[in-house]
Amino acid sequence: MPAPTDQDAAAAAAAAATSSHMMKTTKRGRPFLKDTLDLFATLIVSLELGPHKQYFRNFPNSFSTDEAAANLASLKFSQSNRGPDPRDPSRIVTTTTTTTFSMTREMAKAMCQHFMDARLIENAADPSSNLFKDRGVYVLTPKGLHVLERFISKNGINADHITTVFATQPICMKLLHLERRSADDEIIVSQSVITTLFRRFVGHKPNYVASNPAQLDAYQQYHERSRGIALMDNPLPTKYCFAAVSALEWLCDFTSVVGREEAAEMAAQFVRFGLITLVSDKRKNNDSAIIFTVRGTAPGGNSPVAQHGEFRCTAKAIYRVTDEGRRVARWDSVNGHSASRDSPNGSSANLVDRSSMDDSTAEGSTNGKPDTSGPSEAKIQRRISMAEKMHEKYEAGEKKNGKESNTDRLRHILEEPMYRSLFREFLRGNFCEENLSFWLDVQDFKRKFNITSSAVAAIPARPTTAKNTPGQAAMERHHESLIHTAFQIYNMYLAPASQCELNIDHGLRNELSAYLSEVMTTLTGKAFQGRVELEQASAFNATQLQTMIRLYERIQTHVFRLMATDSVPKFIKTPKFMAIKNWTDEDDEAPHISGTAYAPTHPPGLEDAEEVGGTYMTVSQAASEKRHRQREQQGWSDKPSQPS
Repeated sequence: MPAPTDQDAAAAAAAAATSSHMMKTTKRGRPFLKDTLDLFATLIVSLELGPHKQYFRNFPNSFSTDEAAANLASLKFSQSNRGPDPRDPSRIVTTTTTTTFSMTREMAKAMCQHFMDARLIENAADPSSNLFKDRGVYVLTPKGLHVLERFISKNGINADHITTVFATQPICMKLLHLERRSADDEIIVSQSVITTLFRRFVGHKPNYVASNPAQLDAYQQYHERSRGIALMDNPLPTKYCFAAVSALEWLCDFTSVVGREEAAEMAAQFVRFGLITLVSDKRKNNDSAIIFTVRGTAPGGNSPVAQHGEFRCTAKAIYRVTDEGRRVARWDSVNGHSASRDSPNGSSANLVDRSSMDDSTAEGSTNGKPDTSGPSEAKIQRRISMAEKMHEKYEAGEKKNGKESNTDRLRHILEEPMYRSLFREFLRGNFCEENLSFWLDVQDFKRKFNITSSAVAAIPARPTTAKNTPGQAAMERHHESLIHTAFQIYNMYLAPASQCELNIDHGLRNELSAYLSEVMTTLTGKAFQGRVELEQASAFNATQLQTMIRLYERIQTHVFRLMATDSVPKFIKTPKFMAIKNWTDEDDEAPHISGTAYAPTHPPGLEDAEEVGGTYMTVSQAASEKRHRQREQQGWSDKPSQPS
């Protein structure tokens, strides 16, 4: 008889343990950012996005106010976590936690207003509207899709029902996250944070859009905006100008700020640091003006940093990038390296400043006091660029031989969606794509095994029994899905004469076959024939799945070494790779940004013992691969020239 599963007992225990708490809010009255993003993604996963009609127009992949309010009124998020039993490490314990959100219609509308403020959703009929209306139709923004993709990946959610949204709408490729204080969720401001944010804001070079925006499709328009704030020449004449309102919209769309108020504070910091300055504000005397002021410590001397800075949030206000801003942005530098980067008064262009320079507050919106304490001790590090990591002669730390270097390069290829997509294309041309596909499928399977989640909008009147709680039912469905995935991987890559059979070590193949033969013979009473029918494997328990994962991991290691030693040295010499290895946008320009395909458990640079200002970048796999396909269709005409 097979070992009994731990599912039922664990699920029952989890269902019995209930607790309730109010969502934490800031002194501004909004929920903490993490709660906002998690609740947003949970809601979207629970919705059935589809066509909605308004003003005689049809909007695909949308939802209505009523649908959002109904789902938020009774939203259940079930999460299954698997790990070793403390009493018997050879067994796997599965624990299911079900979180239920409950709120009135007015509360649900207020929550959706926060989603709009954070630029996660927008009015489908009127994208310029900032109000969540009682009878509206809404769609996800590119930023909202980026957040949703990270949530789905991190929590192992099966989101097949929203794949069309990712395929048909623009996605924010790179989102800049600003670290926050744990106590009040305020952005931690430091010079390195403002430098990174400003470089992302203005881009590698002045972004004068040559084409008429009306002639560009949605993807092209969004890609042009992602290069940096759109600039214009003021009639004075003054170069490098932009509208104040456009700056707020850009910051909301491409960074983790959660509204125009927070965006205005960051823009005011640009003014305080001498990076931008007001050119004109031609509003009439009776026009209202919202002016945000931030304060901090001025270093003194020749530093351009002032004690306070203000930003005018009016439709008529025009700002420009200053000479200091151009220097910090490195617009005038050669190959992205400023001649003055080692200047004592430089802006730490190639350093990670781990000190918090000040805790700035906005007058009229916060009640805190400016921090007048001196800067704490700085921990300075140099960030290795992606181009350096991928260079043939790169050696990490004490690693000297070529084999280790290729292993390092392969890790970076697997981490960066753009390189990974190009690597897959290369392997396909060399008839060994199955190596990468297997490695990625097992990675995804492991993530789903450890944490598996689902979100549903439950109808309150629906009767439930103690024997079949929503959490238990969700976990059982997840367990069945995992079994299905485990044997899909086996039948696809490892079964005799399989469709994409891997060329692996004979001993590994025999060990896997012997284990499956023993288990399947016990379960079915029949001799193992080399392939597994999914209905035969339904009795697999969590512990047996864990054993399968351990065997898959050993095969993963074998495949990884094969790709690193055989495929990577050839791949890095291909013309396409050579053409894009320096095309890494902001990742290599901002040394204190960490490029990652998924959200880190703890953002880099933020420890429990101390809170210091920092930033990190998350990269959308779907957007990066879509961009790669578009560039390929264009014949790679916009590639940079091969570096000497």
